Amino acid sequence: MIKGFIDLNLWGYITVTLVLTHITIASVTIFLHRYQAHNALTLHPAISHFFRFWLWLTTAIVTKEWVAVHRKHHTKCETPDDPHSPQIEGIAKVFFGGLVLYRKAAHDSNTLKRYGNGTPDDWLEHHVYSRLPNTGIMFMAAINVMLFGAAGLIIFAIQMIWIPLWAAGVINGLGHFWGYRNCETPDASRNIFPIGILIGGEELHNNHHAYSNSAKLSSKWWEFDIGWLYIRLLNLAGLAGIRRVAPKIFIERDKAVIDGDTLRAVIRDRYRILALYSCNVIRPIARAERRSSRGSDRKILRRVHSLMSREDIRKDIGACNALNEALQISQKLETVYHFKCQLRELWANTANDGAKRLERLKVWCAEAEISGIEALQDFSSIIRGYTLKTI
Repeated sequence: MIKGFIDLNLWGYITVTLVLTHITIASVTIFLHRYQAHNALTLHPAISHFFRFWLWLTTAIVTKEWVAVHRKHHTKCETPDDPHSPQIEGIAKVFFGGLVLYRKAAHDSNTLKRYGNGTPDDWLEHHVYSRLPNTGIMFMAAINVMLFGAAGLIIFAIQMIWIPLWAAGVINGLGHFWGYRNCETPDASRNIFPIGILIGGEELHNNHHAYSNSAKLSSKWWEFDIGWLYIRLLNLAGLAGIRRVAPKIFIERDKAVIDGDTLRAVIRDRYRILALYSCNVIRPIARAERRSSRGSDRKILRRVHSLMSREDIRKDIGACNALNEALQISQKLETVYHFKCQLRELWANTANDGAKRLERLKVWCAEAEISGIEALQDFSSIIRGYTLKTI
């Protein structure tokens, strides 16, 4: 058996493996994702280069390729051009074959040219990291064997499957297939788990798609993003700067005037507003309408909440027909759905200037207040008092 310089018991080797793979996860989420792909923070050159060097040793990831593929994913999310959407490719293909899908997209020169701008462009990148990506993992294998002997080969094997499993499989797959949603984004992104430790906070994937340029991925008070903890520690040490985080909601119940600040808050927090609308307006009315219906109508209304809230994700003919059928059954549901569409058009139509948008928001609130639907009236008061402050 090959002997190394360090001899550990079983739990010692497990601890070393978890520490090494966690450093890799931290490098991906802090350097590749939040810093390079989304420019949500700044990093001291020494820290930035450590992450780049570590990823070269442990993953063979080329920064420009990873960033380009990820940016394309956000731009083309849940469409046939998305590099790895389980809604298009199927969950099994993305979960088990995510690495293959990534490599296919990473080798597309058009993708790199269009989405890979702003990534490292120095001598080391051209002559070492991009030119010799597999050399790094060969060094890692040699170091592991030298330090831990035969056990180092097992550690190395786990290191090699760690990112393909958790990033390409779990985040890109389950992150668009299973979990809960805080925000009604126009994609299928979901928060896999509220405690983001194992994948560095990337478990909070729906939060990220709602605020892609935020350095912090947690949103609710009970969510935890360990990647954000590391960024805060780096910031306190003067090794990182925080550029952007998601806005925080404030509702001023006594605010009577809808002004420019209200409009900016509504547009900026639009995905969370849609989630609030789904929870506070669509869900209670859909539930009441289903309870008061009979026979086949009740069966049709069973899925109406999901269809009304996420119709831009499920675009198949069957879902569209089911939604139209449900809206024909209930005038009240048709009304609240119409209000939802009008609200979404407020930020979808970028051709409108601020004054026109502000007027449309005022009209929306006024019409909601005279709709005779209590849930709509209450939601209008939320919109009137909507204020955001960055944290």
